[in-house]
Amino acid sequence: MDKVDLFPRPQLFDFHGVSMTHYFTDNWENIQNFQARPDDILIATYPKAGTTWVSYILDLLYFDQTSPDRQTSIPIYSRVPLLEAAVPSLKSGPSPRRIHKGTDLVDNSLTSPRLIRTHLPVQFLPKSFLEQNCRIVYVARNGKDSVVSYFHFERMTMIQPEPGDWSSYLQRFMEGKMVFGSWYDHVSGWWEKKQTYSNLHYIFYEDLLEDTGREINKLCCFLGLNASAEEIDRLAGKVQFDNMKQDKMVNHSTFQGMDFRISSFIRKGKVGDWRNHFTVAQSEEFDEDYKKKMKNPTLKFRTEI
Repeated sequence: MDKVDLFPRPQLFDFHGVSMTHYFTDNWENIQNFQARPDDILIATYPKAGTTWVSYILDLLYFDQTSPDRQTSIPIYSRVPLLEAAVPSLKSGPSPRRIHKGTDLVDNSLTSPRLIRTHLPVQFLPKSFLEQNCRIVYVARNGKDSVVSYFHFERMTMIQPEPGDWSSYLQRFMEGKMVFGSWYDHVSGWWEKKQTYSNLHYIFYEDLLEDTGREINKLCCFLGLNASAEEIDRLAGKVQFDNMKQDKMVNHSTFQGMDFRISSFIRKGKVGDWRNHFTVAQSEEFDEDYKKKMKNPTLKFRTEI
């Protein structure tokens, strides 16, 4: 049976004012009622903003020394589950296919702390994370590189809608008709939450690429971890893109809902790759749209480093 049959491409629909697909809303009651623990650490991002990268960094910080076999035997998407995911198994046959739910994966996790991912906009965040004063790490990436990365991701993953051609995709991105909604609303909403919720650390993808060691050090300070300069250097080397791209436990090659003949999951990891996709006119139109929609002058992105 072909992957397309096993993972029929979902349709976008409006869900409480945000574009979503059923793969991320089918388990909604359990998501909203999720019971966080005080030591849980949540990694929140708009899709394709460095989610896997920061998940891997945190997983190494907490478990590389104590559970090294974890890094070689469990895929990153199982080590750091996506809370809202409700994706069917690949099993075919007469019996119903099992639905893999992110909430179940987290509930069954034996680690402390539990590392959890989400792409939910801030207004959809389960209340228990705030009630338990959990540490939240938000990773933001500039809009131009975000849309390029998201486009290539949607080309190769069966659990996202068909992306169509680049030009129409870019228009849809500017209109916010993407899974998990508007990029502008997402990065701004979490930035505003940072102003009122002190246990939120907001990282920029561009900063992490520019000086990985520096940003890991900031993460350690936020998380209350004591890591030596040597340990941070070693970690920064381990999480370089070429290393992650080759690592089967990080590069998602074991996830069967993706077609790696089209694109790799960890593709380039660059800042400024948008120049290879945007025409001059598209770039100018995007810049105008950006000025209209990004109202908060304190939130600044870099499209080059």
